[in-house]
Amino acid sequence: MDTNKEKELMFSLEGKTCLVTGASRGIGKAIALALGAAGADVAITYARSQEAAKEVESALTAMGRKAMAFQADAVNGKRAEEVITEITKAWGKLDILVNNAGITKDTLIMRMSEEQWDDVIETNLKSVFNYSKAAVRPMMKQRAGSIVNIGSVVGVSGNAGQTNYSASKAGMIGFTKSLAKELASRNVRVNLIAPGYITTDMTDKLNEATLEAINKSIPMGKAGQPEDIAHAVQFLACDASTYVTGAVLHVDGGMAM
Repeated sequence: MDTNKEKELMFSLEGKTCLVTGASRGIGKAIALALGAAGADVAITYARSQEAAKEVESALTAMGRKAMAFQADAVNGKRAEEVITEITKAWGKLDILVNNAGITKDTLIMRMSEEQWDDVIETNLKSVFNYSKAAVRPMMKQRAGSIVNIGSVVGVSGNAGQTNYSASKAGMIGFTKSLAKELASRNVRVNLIAPGYITTDMTDKLNEATLEAINKSIPMGKAGQPEDIAHAVQFLACDASTYVTGAVLHVDGGMAM
């Protein structure tokens, strides 16, 4: 067999259906487009920008994929159930869930309000519970599925000024491993990707001195790109990783070492 063709087949998502939360921009957008490029039909959720979500939807349909965009508050469990139900009604199944929705509200704990703590924990951690719980039933029924949670290097290493964010991402690791054990016998896999410092529109606002300091803290000496995370998701979503579950995959240029 042609080596390139074999690689294409190995990482193919043809015939698969996916949901990516928080996918109107940044890492989520890159993940949605990468899954579409691999052959999957892709639904996304977004919090605010319908225009940005429609752009992602249009990019997916231009690839020849089916696509849907849902406005959804990630904290709303009922809405999560509605989104999953609409996807399974329209496409007949859900093969892949990527829990990507997340926020930051960084400050030192002495200045952190209870609201800043609650908002980050609920958006980043409760959303994973909401969408995973809703997706588990159809995945268990079809005895196949892949859930990929997007964590962070700070969930492993911690970071000053991010007690709320670090706690939410560390919680996702425990959630991932526990759910992986619950679902392994049903052939539903659950894994987590821990990105390091990734260049997005938010990080573009940092000054040059701050960026230089961050790059020096990375063994590879440079920030990652959203596509680096998207390619890792592609692997954990496809059949090439059928014996991988409960894993924490670091995509961080060596930051966690």
